[in-house]
Amino acid sequence: MDSDDSATNKQRSLAIALAYAPGDSAPRVVAKGRGLVAEEIIRRAREYGVFVHESPELVTLLMQSNLDDRIPPQLYVAVAELLAWLYRLEQQA
Repeated sequence: MDSDDSATNKQRSLAIALAYAPGDSAPRVVAKGRGLVAEEIIRRAREYGVFVHESPELVTLLMQSNLDDRIPPQLYVAVAELLAWLYRLEQQA
């Protein structure tokens, strides 16, 4: 990562991890953090083969949720589209 790329640095300074299982009413926030904690969330996700999607706007909105909260209804469509895209990627692999 280029240290002069402030947009990338800002984007990397926040991270959210969501969990969703069949039967859940909505995905839950299972981890969130800033700075080094965000970098660790991303590192561990990649280490375990979990898809990492970079969307600064969505992360900023999800940061307002508490840990173990379901995502807010206003974000259902955005997250559902992301999960559907991810499902298609996994089916192709």
